[in-house]
Amino acid sequence: MGHDTAGQCDRSPLGRRSFLKAASASTAGAVAVTGCLSRGRKPNTVVMTADSGVAGIIHSDGGGPSVQQALWDAGLDEDISIEIQTVVSDSASRMQTAQSALEAGRAPPDIHMMDSGWTVPFVLRNQTLNLTENLSEDVLQRVNDDYLEAILETARHPQTGDLHALPFFPDLGFTLYRKDLIEDAGYDTSNWPSEPPSWEEFSAAVRDARDQGGLNYGFTTQAAAYEGLSCCTFNEVMTSWGGAYFGGVDNLFTAGDRPITVDEERCIDAIRMMRSFIEGEGDNTLDGYAQICPSAVVQWTEQESLSPFAGGEAVSNRNWSYAIAETGTEDAFGENLGVMTRPYAVSQQEAEYDGTGGTVAALGGWNLAVSPFSERQEQALQVLEAFATEEVMLTVFELGGYLPPNLDLVAEASPDEVGPVARYGDVVQRASENAIPRPATDLWPEQSALIYQAVNAGYRGAKSPQAAMNDLATELEQSESEVETNGN
Repeated sequence: MGHDTAGQCDRSPLGRRSFLKAASASTAGAVAVTGCLSRGRKPNTVVMTADSGVAGIIHSDGGGPSVQQALWDAGLDEDISIEIQTVVSDSASRMQTAQSALEAGRAPPDIHMMDSGWTVPFVLRNQTLNLTENLSEDVLQRVNDDYLEAILETARHPQTGDLHALPFFPDLGFTLYRKDLIEDAGYDTSNWPSEPPSWEEFSAAVRDARDQGGLNYGFTTQAAAYEGLSCCTFNEVMTSWGGAYFGGVDNLFTAGDRPITVDEERCIDAIRMMRSFIEGEGDNTLDGYAQICPSAVVQWTEQESLSPFAGGEAVSNRNWSYAIAETGTEDAFGENLGVMTRPYAVSQQEAEYDGTGGTVAALGGWNLAVSPFSERQEQALQVLEAFATEEVMLTVFELGGYLPPNLDLVAEASPDEVGPVARYGDVVQRASENAIPRPATDLWPEQSALIYQAVNAGYRGAKSPQAAMNDLATELEQSESEVETNGN
């Protein structure tokens, strides 16, 4: 969101832009075949849910490179093929689609593509096949040894540790910036990829680069009231201040008996800083932080925030790896694109809670879970085992720009083969080492909505940061107490 050694087929690399244009026809074809999933399906056809971006790389028109071909080249029986049930890109809607099918015991789909933030609730409801009991030992060992641990945690049963989904691709939050503009404004960015600046330094640099370059925007990010705010962008800002939703990282995967810490000063200051970025000096802001964000960020998700940056109208943008693939090409910013993890306000040494403070990157990504109601479990498991091979991971990376769950493959690849993301392999590795997951418990879907509504209200000034976080703490305490009352 390959590599010459990734498989036996001859694949020509495509940039994300050119690929998505070329893939639009195959995506439309994928949509067309999903209307009647249970009628006329060939015996070894495995139905998998995916959004249009993933659907476009699974199959290709005219015999071009595809994930399906890479699966076969990796050893999947050529009688087994994937049929895509195309679903919307919105994560909450996709969760509801999966929930409807699984609660009804309905299959196909045989494989559900699940957000890393809500896989665990399905695991706890026994709505996913236990992969520890069903995948081969060598595949399980390779997955446990080589995959990014943070994404594996989102796919395991929180009590038993058994694997219930195969990470398809992780994603990590990055801060993209125009090196040329910031350096022209008199700032040295040479150490930013390895040692991101403080938020104060960053905001001053972005402001000066914006003003000197005559740009419309400084820093663009996602601050709308949606899952991306609670799981990711505020999670990053809050953690970089030393704040946390529920204390340290040890409390991310178990709900009920855990502290509520969103109303502490570090979290409130994180919102005050964002108010400063949006409004400049004023009520509920912090001194020393320049106004660098347009007020519209409180309505923006990923694409709205990326467009001004990709169009040359902004100095910096917070986004995911696909944005590097799009803006780092030679026909875009090329090597003038700088990439780092988040700036920070409090060092790890100064932070009170484990896993907070310092530079961070939110963990996103998607897992593949086999339905326990599928009549094609054997074939679906073979598909997952093929997805776990290096050649398939690299093909997914090459064609779609989606990071491989074995991030060592990024460092081993070259930009000529997989695109601009490979140029920032060191930053990708650093992001993985500083990844902060969301609290992926069975309560998260409910709690996420409470969080993003409160944070967005604080950002907009509809509530003061302190009032927004105090109200949120009360709501989260009630949510947690219901778990203890029900004995879950």
